[in-house]
Amino acid sequence: MSTLSSLDRHHGNDPHGETQVVLAGANLDAAHAAVVFIHGRGATAESILRLIAPLAPESVALIAPQARGRTWYPNSFLAALEDNEPGLSSGLRRIGSLLDTLNATYSIPTDRIMIGGFSQGACLSTEYAARFPTRYGGIIGLSGGLIGNGMIPNEDPPNDKQFNYDGDFEETPVFLGCSDRDPHIPQKRVDDTAAVFRNLNASVDKRIYEGMGHIVNDDERKSVQELLARLAEPA
Repeated sequence: MSTLSSLDRHHGNDPHGETQVVLAGANLDAAHAAVVFIHGRGATAESILRLIAPLAPESVALIAPQARGRTWYPNSFLAALEDNEPGLSSGLRRIGSLLDTLNATYSIPTDRIMIGGFSQGACLSTEYAARFPTRYGGIIGLSGGLIGNGMIPNEDPPNDKQFNYDGDFEETPVFLGCSDRDPHIPQKRVDDTAAVFRNLNASVDKRIYEGMGHIVNDDERKSVQELLARLAEPA
């Protein structure tokens, strides 16, 4: 693994604007596809790359940004949006800046870039994708879902989560995996996330595992490996 300071960008006082970016897999100068993978609460960029690297073909570049303090936002992903600022917006901007750099500096188009993560990283990456739908190389949400206080349909009393995303994923493949008894991620939010992505014209593979807990299982690894193999195929 290596680091790449040229991918770092500073956005005012954003907490994640100047943290480290860790690389693995193919050299960015030669890669034709890339994965931006986001770690969970309390974890590191190195640890999430150890999860994804064994599943990725050698031709794919792997990029993982580090959250300041190992946490992208302070509270539950089900809290009101403003209660997770400024970390939430900073983390979303960090994903966007990485994609911009991959596009502009390394000539890797967005439809050859997969984004995803585990736990808090899955929440951040799915939220980014839903806010900025386009044709991605793929989206992976392992034990996570869209961020904010609310469910579909909107509940009484009113909440700040309206799920009013707009755009077209152009059949981007999406994998969502989670336990039916995850202590941090309600299955309802995973179901709602899948519904949002399908409504935005994504090709969604949602898998709910009975009694699994907050982990990544072998079936999820196999599914992610298959998506990565497809990403590596010649355009």
